[in-house]
Amino acid sequence: MITSDDGLPPRLGGLTFHGPLSEERAERLLRRIVASGPADVLDIGCGWGELLLRVLDAVPGAKGTGIDINAEDLARGRALAAERGLADRAVFVEESARGTERGPVDAILCLGASQALCDPELPHDPAEALRELRRLVRPGGVVVLGEGFWERTPTAAELAAMWPGASTGDHFPLGELVDLAIGAGFRPAWIETAGRDEWEAFESGYRYETELWLAAHPDHPLAEETRERVDRQRSGWLKGYRNVLGIAYLTLVATA
Repeated sequence: MITSDDGLPPRLGGLTFHGPLSEERAERLLRRIVASGPADVLDIGCGWGELLLRVLDAVPGAKGTGIDINAEDLARGRALAAERGLADRAVFVEESARGTERGPVDAILCLGASQALCDPELPHDPAEALRELRRLVRPGGVVVLGEGFWERTPTAAELAAMWPGASTGDHFPLGELVDLAIGAGFRPAWIETAGRDEWEAFESGYRYETELWLAAHPDHPLAEETRERVDRQRSGWLKGYRNVLGIAYLTLVATA
């Protein structure tokens, strides 16, 4: 697909997951969540909720709620739930996760979205996000957290090429991130990190359909704006956080 139904640049239609997550790793995460036998699942910053829907499909009777502020992604999630016969057990809600009262639940998914739990007026604070996750999950419940960490300290040039205002304080090294999880009341049952193939598949897939659209519509009224955006995104990855920023997938169990 190189155009959307309304003629606008396509958005993320080629991605299964909104992050550097392979099918193989997703299946392993799924098995660990399913083994806990959750009755209710909360997906924070769910996007279209692909992993949430897979959990519900694998745990008959479980119910799930996905919350996000992107209406387009939520509509995609509802459509996927209907296609898979899960519309009666999956609810997608357009709302902020900040201070949410949609807990406690047996399992939480928070993949690359912990900022949704933090004060938007302050720098991102993984420690605050982890405390919120612990508040929202029952003792013995499972949280799957996808969180950024520094593979190494970025240079000044790399920081300048990343997102606006990027600083070394935006993330922690992996060991410190895991320590924060333990301090928030979790045990780290499983620790894994996205590989280069997963990153490259996500980063290229993130822009793939838009690049095809740009090649086919160089004179479209939105082409210049779209081209500047995707060029900036690609440069931020290739010249900034590639091989510097990692994504950890932590399977955390809430202590009693």
